[in-house]
Amino acid sequence: MSAPELPRLPLQRYQYAVAHQGFAADDAQLRAAQVLQVCHDALHATPEQPALGVYLWGPVGRGKTWLMDSFHESLQVPARRQHFHHFMQWVHRRLFALSGTAEPLTVLARELASEIRVLCFDELFVSDIGDAMLLGRLFRSLFDEGVVLVATSNQPPDQLYAGGHNRERFLPAIAALQQHMHVVAVDGSQDHRQHPGQACQRYWVREPGRSSALPALFDSLSTGETACNDALIINHRLIGVQRHSASVLHCSFAQLCVQPLSAEDFIALCDRFKAILLDDVPALSAQQRPARIARGTEDAAERVVAGDRQLPALSIHDNAVRRFIALVDECYDRRVPLYLEADVPLEALYTEGYLSFAFRRTLSRLQEMQLQRFG
Repeated sequence: MSAPELPRLPLQRYQYAVAHQGFAADDAQLRAAQVLQVCHDALHATPEQPALGVYLWGPVGRGKTWLMDSFHESLQVPARRQHFHHFMQWVHRRLFALSGTAEPLTVLARELASEIRVLCFDELFVSDIGDAMLLGRLFRSLFDEGVVLVATSNQPPDQLYAGGHNRERFLPAIAALQQHMHVVAVDGSQDHRQHPGQACQRYWVREPGRSSALPALFDSLSTGETACNDALIINHRLIGVQRHSASVLHCSFAQLCVQPLSAEDFIALCDRFKAILLDDVPALSAQQRPARIARGTEDAAERVVAGDRQLPALSIHDNAVRRFIALVDECYDRRVPLYLEADVPLEALYTEGYLSFAFRRTLSRLQEMQLQRFG
């Protein structure tokens, strides 16, 4: 007997997944689906009237993205779904184009409101001071224009950008989120990414004296395609490679993560390639540098109490780890399989350091990539 037709509404989609698709029942997910259903109903009952958005937060692997995507797919009003860092890149490009325009954030918000009713963000996370300073005005402008936000995050609104420099400039953004969104904790005890599934190895530990597994894997994945080791030109930047074909890229960790690449470069790579192989990944935890005092150039070598601020202790790998996190996020979000060969087991890749919180999501995503259902 065939399963019933896949329902459209958010709450029905969740109930169907539990009944017919092997999803484990989860009270936190059920509460989130019920709130998303309320938002959906409000949007479609009176499309021109204000509706309260939804902010889903909780630990990694709790199904927040799946819930939001089910909601987005159910909408019959104009909507956009984006990873948050993709959206912020678009915002910065648009603001550059609006240079010289009075109130550019208001203009940007009106442009968006003329195109969409709902904006869905995945992985709302703020670490950049520039983003933190503009988000308060941007969120308020979007809400003033009637745009409804639905977002996922690993943190509740009041913990976003915690400890960040000039955090008081971000407080209006937090206030706007709390006023215009229903905040829902999706904090069940289960990491749903770890549910059993057919294994598909995409992570190897390189053992001394043994040859790498990735060259043969590259040959298998790129069968019938011409391969070369010519450097790539991505966003006017030259990127060294081990090899690449029309659909498969093989690079070292140094080539993609030590070099000063940006999230836009990783977006372009996922646009171009259907699989990415990365070798020589080192253990990313490292001894922390001592914390330092930051002073403006006008302070010179003198200690100026009012102008000093303590910078966090940083690992010597932190910039490379940030790029690695961005690469994993892009591959995961785009369903591009990422094959890794590293010096240490996956669980030992990053065990402590300044980026430990951000790396929890990365580890969970890498673990899910080891299952056949990914990709």
